[in-house]
Amino acid sequence: MERVEHQAGPEGESGELHRVRAPDGRTLAVIALDAPELGPGIGGCRMRPYPDLAAAVADARALARAMTTKVLLAGLPFSGAKAVVPGDPRTDKSPALWEALGAAIERLGGRYWTGEDSGTTPADMDLLARSCRFVLGCSRGAGDLGPMTAEGVFRAIRAAARARFGTGDLAGLTVAIQGLGAVGMPLAERLAAAGARLLVADLDPDKLARAVARLGARPVAPARLLETPAEVVAPCAFGPVLDAAVAERLRCAVIAGAANNQLAAAEIALRLHARGILYLPDYLVNAGGVIAAAAELEPGGYRQERVDARLGLLEARVERVLAEAAATGRPPLLVTEALAAQLRAHRLAATGRRARAKARYPTEAEPASLS
Repeated sequence: MERVEHQAGPEGESGELHRVRAPDGRTLAVIALDAPELGPGIGGCRMRPYPDLAAAVADARALARAMTTKVLLAGLPFSGAKAVVPGDPRTDKSPALWEALGAAIERLGGRYWTGEDSGTTPADMDLLARSCRFVLGCSRGAGDLGPMTAEGVFRAIRAAARARFGTGDLAGLTVAIQGLGAVGMPLAERLAAAGARLLVADLDPDKLARAVARLGARPVAPARLLETPAEVVAPCAFGPVLDAAVAERLRCAVIAGAANNQLAAAEIALRLHARGILYLPDYLVNAGGVIAAAAELEPGGYRQERVDARLGLLEARVERVLAEAAATGRPPLLVTEALAAQLRAHRLAATGRRARAKARYPTEAEPASLS
């Protein structure tokens, strides 16, 4: 495993990027540790095709940064991290891949805890755990983390409904869900059970058919979903999906979804706020999965009641952000960022650590191709 150093982030925090190589020198994966000074890194292992390694690196770094904010807001004693495996999860998985990645994570000695993410499963984590101790979300642990992520998003939507519509009763509310994967489908099931009307979009016709048959959902073309009238839009595929053009076409009152890095740029949140759309940052609402994964490290191991209690705290934090946003007239994104900054400062003060503000690494160290 070769360490590839990169430039520190805009706030001066330290960070690391590690490259996992095959015996022939090919890059199998990259691991981004965002802010090690805040504690050991935690974040899932994502597998998807990328045009080149530079895109994979950029995604890993962005996801790790968002994960740092997410775990701070969730009250977890970690920093953010991410493993990204460039490849097609349908065809490119192999025991050799998981052995190499597991050995690389093991060499980090507990500085990175991984788990399932987009494109990976508990079965993949079982294989990874054969060569690595620092794996969460295996079949015998928390298992599939998607439903817990969905539960957190559902609670956030309920809190947003109370703030925007005066009631947390979701019966009759129209929710447009973009993506019916490991999180989008259980979120659709949870919302349907609460009486919400569902609009759904996914590139997989089989998933659409299941949502229509089982949940009474109405399918919408992916290109049209975000501009279809609905009270709530829940992006649950890949980001970024909210750019300036989409922000002007949206016809909803609330945006709350599981997809990471939904905004093409932070200023999009200001555009949404100006239009009267309540946008909840993804890292505020989609922490259910990492909460469930981290529960495996609690004394006595994973217990659902502990996860439920922390999800309740997550919902209360969403309510706090919404209340402050309403009282001050600020977008929830700005309130959330201010709260995360406070939590970061408290963590650093409690640990006696400080970010290495002067650390600067050459950007040319980042590889530009998969070879």
